[in-house]
Amino acid sequence: MADSHQQQGTTTWHLVLAWAFVGIPLTLGVIQTLINSMKLFQ
Repeated sequence: MADSHQQQGTTTWHLVLAWAFVGIPLTLGVIQTLINSMKLFQ
């Protein structure tokens, strides 16, 4: 039972790291794209 709890914590931690690893650059890319696209409409 203790092993199952420890494995769940590790899985959750890896999931958070994976989302951060993908989400942060994705968010920055979307922001850069929006900024650059706004130059076209000025």
